[in-house]
Amino acid sequence: MIRVTIPAHLRTLARVEGELEFELDPPVTQDVLLTAIEDRYPMLKGTIRDHVTKKRRPFIRFFACEEDLSHESLDAPLPQKVVNGEEPYMVVGGIAGG
Repeated sequence: MIRVTIPAHLRTLARVEGELEFELDPPVTQDVLLTAIEDRYPMLKGTIRDHVTKKRRPFIRFFACEEDLSHESLDAPLPQKVVNGEEPYMVVGGIAGG
């Protein structure tokens, strides 16, 4: 079971509380997982990544196992601890300013 955390404003938009959970067939990549999120919660399409290019939106970051995966290939397999449900995949909203 893959666990996903998303920012509070996206949980409100998707009308969910707590973590999202997914059962996905291997190989599990960021693209596969993000597509599953968008398929289950269509109201989130375009909020995490662009509709057309599928690139990550500015001020959105992806983390797993204490690593920033934001600039990694979307086709790279996710860490095994994420796939096993030991660690969550985190979609985090960045903050800018000073």
